[in-house]
Amino acid sequence: MRHGRGPPGQGVPARCCAVRPSALRLLIHEPPLATIRSASAADWPLADLLHRACSEANMVLRWGRPGVVRRDFARLLEHGEVWIGLGADGRPLAMVSVGPVSREAGVVDLGLQVADAHQRRGIGTLLTWHAADHAHRLGAHTLAAYTDASNTPMLRLLARLGPAVHTRDGSHLDVRVRLGDAPAGHGSW
Repeated sequence: MRHGRGPPGQGVPARCCAVRPSALRLLIHEPPLATIRSASAADWPLADLLHRACSEANMVLRWGRPGVVRRDFARLLEHGEVWIGLGADGRPLAMVSVGPVSREAGVVDLGLQVADAHQRRGIGTLLTWHAADHAHRLGAHTLAAYTDASNTPMLRLLARLGPAVHTRDGSHLDVRVRLGDAPAGHGSW
């Protein structure tokens, strides 16, 4: 598997420390994820294809509405880092974003979407760990996710990252997870 920055279709070799053994075991049984790479505005067709591979119900859980437009994708890119997980055939399987859109120093917001056919294979967990590791290296101390309280898979994923604090907001939860105790790297988050 490869991940990192690069032109579409290219990545850099995965670092061992970016993949936790439990995620690796999940992917070994059926390794559909071949590449994790940074996204750019030119990747809108891939993002659109990914979202079309998601049910309306899952789009509402992630976005609060049944569909997204190019402007939504542009906002993600503008406000943080976005990565796309691609299969061996180059098709998008998942996308994760992390950025300081909560306006709280050291706190980054997480966004995650996995195509329906590829859920429960560890792809979302792997991408979340990748994004959390990146954010921590840039100085973030807390990962936040605003999700529907009924989104059990996301709540389980966040719990695997570490102890989480949940704050109810109507039918949603603001979930906060501390990003490690080691000093953060150099950066602006």
